[in-house]
Amino acid sequence: MENYKQYLQAVTRRHFLQNTGIGLGSIALASMFADRSAASSRAATNPLAVKQPHFTPKAKRVIYLHMTGSPPNLDLFDYKPELIKRNDEDCPDDFLKGKEFAFTTGVPKLLGTPQKFTQAGECGTWMSAAIPHLHEVADDLCVIHSMTTDQFNHAPAELLLYTGSAQSGRPSIGSWVTYGLGTENQNLPGFVVLISSGVQPNGGNKSFGSGFLPSVYQGVQCRSQGDPVLYVSNPKGMNRDIRRLSLDALKDLNEIHEHETGDPETRTRISQYELAYRMQVSVPEVMDISKETKQTLEAYGARPGASSLANNCLLARRLVEAGVRYVQLFDWGWDFHGTRPDSGIGDGLKKKCATMDKPVAALIKDLKQRGLFEDTLIIWGGEFGRTPFREGRTAKSKVLGRDHYPDCYTMWLAGGGAKAGFNYGQTDELGFGVVENRVHVHDLQATIMHLLGFNHEKLTYRFQGRDYRLTDVHGNVVHDIIS
Repeated sequence: MENYKQYLQAVTRRHFLQNTGIGLGSIALASMFADRSAASSRAATNPLAVKQPHFTPKAKRVIYLHMTGSPPNLDLFDYKPELIKRNDEDCPDDFLKGKEFAFTTGVPKLLGTPQKFTQAGECGTWMSAAIPHLHEVADDLCVIHSMTTDQFNHAPAELLLYTGSAQSGRPSIGSWVTYGLGTENQNLPGFVVLISSGVQPNGGNKSFGSGFLPSVYQGVQCRSQGDPVLYVSNPKGMNRDIRRLSLDALKDLNEIHEHETGDPETRTRISQYELAYRMQVSVPEVMDISKETKQTLEAYGARPGASSLANNCLLARRLVEAGVRYVQLFDWGWDFHGTRPDSGIGDGLKKKCATMDKPVAALIKDLKQRGLFEDTLIIWGGEFGRTPFREGRTAKSKVLGRDHYPDCYTMWLAGGGAKAGFNYGQTDELGFGVVENRVHVHDLQATIMHLLGFNHEKLTYRFQGRDYRLTDVHGNVVHDIIS
């Protein structure tokens, strides 16, 4: 309705100018908007056409590996000998005053990691024994130890990380990227989502939605079992020729509707129908990992027909190799409260890491071997951190667990212009707060956009009378982590 009103307003202005000053206003208006209308028409015809960023990018594409639930940084990347030394002591009051935690009250006990740490690679990054394969690629990682967020519950923290707002309704990073860059393969979606461990992300499909951007920019969820994309196959009794005739008829009807209303979402709908038609052939081909060599499958730990993070890491490489701009992986099961043996930071963490460590390291090695690593940005992490003390509900349990913690946590980047073999930021000796080079999630978002060639303040979309951007009114590029 809003677009229709804008259309009527434009017509009214045009009629006014046409009848004023012997039509000179109309001539001027036509001249001013001729080039803009032509460009707008081309973009509307194919909203996923390749577009140029603001400046030369370091990265051309993104693979984002999200560990849903948030991995315990103190047991994987942030080594704290003093915390181990003071294990089981009462948490100092200074760290508790004015703080609110998801499941912990009173005075909890400090919790040193049960995992063994060693320095990996020539860079000497401290890493847990729970991730031995990532030790092999330590010199490729840019580890940020000083991440911080504003939210301590899963869904709002995840939405803040991916959309720039803790409330639903904003476009996700992948949608902003495809809106700004388009895609290199017009037979595949520009933004693909892969989910392992059988559970959707905490923010639901809003974590990969397009918000108020045209829906053609939303993430398309693909599956490694059954039809790769739900509802993309022809219904029973309809072959490809009949499907083509049906789409042609729908296109004619939608074009009539677009002409009458000026609604850009109608053009998006036409583009989506056409993309779905092309995807019927292209998606099954790129999603078929059985075509990979036995050596490659073993390197990832992937198994054709299975649903796993290993399969999805291999699919991510196949998708970016085929020209997909942004691939988002969500892997549920990283919420280590210690309320069950499999959610403890001892053996439970080791078992979970075994499903992630090998395929993620293999992905980095595979991208390097294929010449894709330098311009593919890989991001790994969760939505917040974990406490340096025991989770309140498990105080008397033999299973060790940590509560949610927004003040500091660890993420890492690799490839795509991130400094290799580099450690950035620092937390205090007990892991309670950032003491050097704080990086807020908005700063991370700004840095990702910068690596892709965007000024994050200028990639905007007008909605409800305001120019919106991913970082809202925040965010600074962290130039120190860029090579």
